[in-house]
Amino acid sequence: MAFQQQGMKNKDFLAFASALGAAFFWSFSFIWFKIAYLGYGPLTVVIFRLAISALLISVIALGMKRLEMPAKRDIWLFVLMAFFEPFLYFIGESYGLIYISSTVAAVIVATIPLFSPVAAWFFYREKVRWMNAAGLLFSFVGVGLVVLNGSFGFDASPLGVGLEFMAVFSAIAYSIVLRNLVGRYNTFTIIAWQNFIGVILFLPVWATFEFNDFLTKPFHPEAFRAIILLAVFASTLAFVFFTQSIRQLGVNRSNTFINLIPVFVAILSFFILNDRLGFQQIVGIFVVVAGLFLSQIKRKKRKTNHEVLELTTQRKG
Repeated sequence: MAFQQQGMKNKDFLAFASALGAAFFWSFSFIWFKIAYLGYGPLTVVIFRLAISALLISVIALGMKRLEMPAKRDIWLFVLMAFFEPFLYFIGESYGLIYISSTVAAVIVATIPLFSPVAAWFFYREKVRWMNAAGLLFSFVGVGLVVLNGSFGFDASPLGVGLEFMAVFSAIAYSIVLRNLVGRYNTFTIIAWQNFIGVILFLPVWATFEFNDFLTKPFHPEAFRAIILLAVFASTLAFVFFTQSIRQLGVNRSNTFINLIPVFVAILSFFILNDRLGFQQIVGIFVVVAGLFLSQIKRKKRKTNHEVLELTTQRKG
């Protein structure tokens, strides 16, 4: 029993680390997008990002003999998942970043954990205890301290804000659909097909709006390097980590780590872009982390024989 409990603790630790890694890589994407826009349009950035990621994850999966063909009954789920993310999510996020700053976009993305418990309860009846809800709200207050100015306000384009909120709700829908697939397919299969289908969905849109512009523009090394970084870290490793996290922690607790994205963006901007990180932002970082730990508290209870059986028969990733 003690060995079994230690194994569960190790699994939880790896799940937390995976969610944290996903949040860190997605934080970098806000900076890489801005660099990529120096040479290419939003659709061009997204389609090359997805194509490179799909190729990379497929090579890795084939080398590990982990790439599977979706069953016919699940094809519609893969298409629906890819429609929400990357298709709708990237349209909202990438175009939203044209009109608003990376920091404002990051705080909007951080609202995902405030909406996801409602969806998770509706579809999966995941319980939301008052301690978890308090931690989410507490963490979101910290996010506000990190990204807002001293008078607790910011000026932002309504169009940009609307597009980013489209990305938020797309991400929530993606998590719900993903939950139906993580028990039947390994992580590499999910990410590879998600990105391949995403490329197919984006192709006609890209051909209509940006293909000619892409052909006429000269090659931009710095911008293309940013696309490669987006593909490797934000579209491949981050999704691998996040899928593994949902497999172990569930939708609510995995999405909680999204609150760290604005914190990481503020820190990265300080070191990379030389943006100022003041006392208010430092306080906000501590508040976010405190709220994050608060939201992860689980009420201890005695395990019944049925619960112990479930723990020992969990599917391996």
